[in-house]
Amino acid sequence: MRTKPADQSSLLATILLQLRGQHATSRSTLAKVTHLSPSTVGIYVDHLIALGYVIEGGLEQGKMGRPQRRLSLVQNAGWFAGVEFNAERIQAVRVDFAGKKDLSIHRPLPPEANTRMVLDEIKQAVVELSQSAPGKLLSMGVGVPGLVNPTTGVAMLYSFIPDWRDVPLVADLRQDFPVHVTMENNLRAVALAERWFGGGREMDDYVILGPRRGLGIAIMKNGQLVHGSHLAAGEIGRWPWPLSGNEKELHDVLTAPAVWRRLSGAGPQAPLPPDLWSTLQLYAGSTGPEWKKVIADYARVMSLLHLILDSKAYFLHGPLTVLGERFCQEITQQVLQLTPVLRGMPPEILPSTLGDEAGALGAASLAMEAWTPESGTIR
Repeated sequence: MRTKPADQSSLLATILLQLRGQHATSRSTLAKVTHLSPSTVGIYVDHLIALGYVIEGGLEQGKMGRPQRRLSLVQNAGWFAGVEFNAERIQAVRVDFAGKKDLSIHRPLPPEANTRMVLDEIKQAVVELSQSAPGKLLSMGVGVPGLVNPTTGVAMLYSFIPDWRDVPLVADLRQDFPVHVTMENNLRAVALAERWFGGGREMDDYVILGPRRGLGIAIMKNGQLVHGSHLAAGEIGRWPWPLSGNEKELHDVLTAPAVWRRLSGAGPQAPLPPDLWSTLQLYAGSTGPEWKKVIADYARVMSLLHLILDSKAYFLHGPLTVLGERFCQEITQQVLQLTPVLRGMPPEILPSTLGDEAGALGAASLAMEAWTPESGTIR
């Protein structure tokens, strides 16, 4: 074939992604979703079978026509590592070649954690993932808090680790793991997790709401992550709050720790409980004045976001998901009272089902999407 090797590798990767995402399950459905000719698809599928990445098995009957042989991925052909961290812990997952999670690791960080300690713990987590792994490590993704530059592989700033400044994260990890390493802001990684493992499978337009220790959003628009010209799209935690003044920022009142302090009546300097998720769950049935104030604040934020972004769905992530669907529904009801113009297009706010693994799953998704097989010689 006359196609350049790089283009051939890209086409092979595209076919694997379509099979992994179950968007295609046979040669004919691959031809439809990739807009390639059946003969071209056949050549590439045969090559992937020869490489040991794809198998062709039993028949499946479509709505029309003759039964087609089903294509599936070889689970033990290799694996992808996904790592995500914040100032309290490192979360890592191993995902097999077919896109199924088969191992999860949680490693707590001490309060005095610095950059070197975080890097060492990330590497140790990946080593732990490699034990009894199916095949070889193919690619690694890292979800990084704060400002990052995915193009240069540099993590620029994270306020909760004091010396985390301009860290050459990708280059550092590649010294120990000679595979393709890619990184992304952790909330944008979460957006990929929703696409592969959560409620965003059939969507190309949604937003991740991330009230964790900090507060930000990730925007998926037309199937692409929005970064912004300064790589700072979604940093809504820096909004002045209340909007009438600049005494505080949104970070100060609507992060998960801030909401716990408001609902519990704890002071602003009160230490966090050991398990914030379980502690917040105690307030899932709240009805008091502070609950209503939290709902009102979130409704004001959601009104502004929905007027700007008009997204199909808003997936709530982090510890506040334990407040349940009622929390999301009451915010929506308050949005419609606050902003009547949205009554014909209310925001759909959904608590994610992915839990605290979402960032690591997203990082593994990043690795899957970035990896391309060697094309070799395709005729």
